[in-house]
Amino acid sequence: MKFKYLIIAFSIIIIIIILVTAFLPLTFASALSKSSPETISNFRLITIPLLIFMVLLLGGMGIFFFLNYRLLSLLEREDWPALAYYLEQKIYTKGDYSSRNVRLLASSYLVITDYQSVIKLEGKTMIARPASVIKNILVFGSARVLSGDHAEAAAFYSALLIKGKGKLKPGEEQWARWYHGFSLLLKGAFREAEPEFGALAASSKDALITGLSAYFLDSSIAKNSGDKAACLASAEKGKERVVRALKNSGSWKKEVAKNGSDIHIAIIKKYIDETGLWIYKK
Repeated sequence: MKFKYLIIAFSIIIIIIILVTAFLPLTFASALSKSSPETISNFRLITIPLLIFMVLLLGGMGIFFFLNYRLLSLLEREDWPALAYYLEQKIYTKGDYSSRNVRLLASSYLVITDYQSVIKLEGKTMIARPASVIKNILVFGSARVLSGDHAEAAAFYSALLIKGKGKLKPGEEQWARWYHGFSLLLKGAFREAEPEFGALAASSKDALITGLSAYFLDSSIAKNSGDKAACLASAEKGKERVVRALKNSGSWKKEVAKNGSDIHIAIIKKYIDETGLWIYKK
């Protein structure tokens, strides 16, 4: 198991640091014997707290590994059905609706394409701990998009963006806004999607969000816009913003790879690749 080996490696490093710290007084024994009491006191003030910290850190890592051994082993094996069952017991039976557990269970359902179970989890979590739904807005919203219920997905993002105002991280909020616009686009509400994508193309600090918004303004929304010229101009400005931030297609691909493990990125990988080709076409 990689997790086990990682813990062992860190433990060995910490033990070495503990031993080095513990034997420091012996190493500098002759120098300390000639030092003033104040110097010896200062030396102890440095080494003893460091030694205590390292011992506590080692103990904490051991406890963490022991308490999460089953979870880590299932993640390592990528046994998603077994992981889902394990987390169902923790959440539904023991009532542990922590944000981490909820996210992992929802993600496991998504991997095995059980979208209805994601929506069931969302409903129960909204009653037990609404904050865990807000923190995982992208995972729950992704399930609605993947299930094909685009109108419901748009309504979900709209409602959760209001409930989560001031509670979401800036990056999460911008991705949720993008998915709101994307859901509107998928259900054919092009003119409702246009202002959302236009605003993101003009102001988002995330190059992927900016690029995707500009791409859809150009490829899908412009032909349905009430002001095609303005829509295309907005797309072009968004494209220019991306090129200023990421000079070439190689930089774009690196940015994609950096975020590629996130589910909300993985499920739109096709559109991200199309966007890269559009932005950097010769």
